[in-house]
Amino acid sequence: SEARRIDETRRDFLANVSHELKTPVGAISLLAEAVAGAHDDPKAVKRFAKRMGREANRLSLLVREIVELSRLQVQDILGDSSPVDLFDVAEEAVELSRFAAESKEIEIDFVGSPGCRVLGDRDLLVTAVRNLVDNAIAYSPRRTRVTVRTQVVDSLVEVAVTDQGQGIAPENQQRIFERFYRVDPARSRATGGTGLGLSIVKHICANHGGGVSVSSELGAGSTFTMELPVAPVEITSDPHAPEATNWQL
Repeated sequence: SEARRIDETRRDFLANVSHELKTPVGAISLLAEAVAGAHDDPKAVKRFAKRMGREANRLSLLVREIVELSRLQVQDILGDSSPVDLFDVAEEAVELSRFAAESKEIEIDFVGSPGCRVLGDRDLLVTAVRNLVDNAIAYSPRRTRVTVRTQVVDSLVEVAVTDQGQGIAPENQQRIFERFYRVDPARSRATGGTGLGLSIVKHICANHGGGVSVSSELGAGSTFTMELPVAPVEITSDPHAPEATNWQL
């Protein structure tokens, strides 16, 4: 029954959360003991303290994303929506990801036209696009390119994020949107990934009446595409909208 399925999903989620929280909490505990044992070695204390900081940041991010995902599963986004231009959303998301890109010497190409409007929550949509851009940066080699494109296709607004990373095997392409699923757990830990980012994107898109998909080939990069319904014309009509924009970071 539906009630049983929901109950099983809740139990699985709680089990996954418990498992994921144990890793950084356990690491912080062990590092605290290491600091106490190395109190007479300033270099060791500094090294352990730095690692404790990383684990604390990872724990903070994990808790924040768990709370965000839980909220998305019960919140009616479209019940209190307003017109949002996904061009502006993508532009803000790219700007927020700029530091991460520059630290890896990754170039971000942003291509789109203002006026790609949907109905929804602007902050959540920025979160969704930023998650895709951050993901692309995290899993791309240094000195490569990430492309972010917004466009209207028929009755849908698309935001596509393309990277030049290693790609995703076909058998993993659907599972990557599951909570806590990681194609490469070791690499996810190295990049600071929580395994929740793509699940959050999926729920944000679903709450806006759309979806997210991936197209990827091993060795040839990946493209993640959000598709959301175009807002009604009478709400979004703007005869003075500027022409397409193409710029780089």
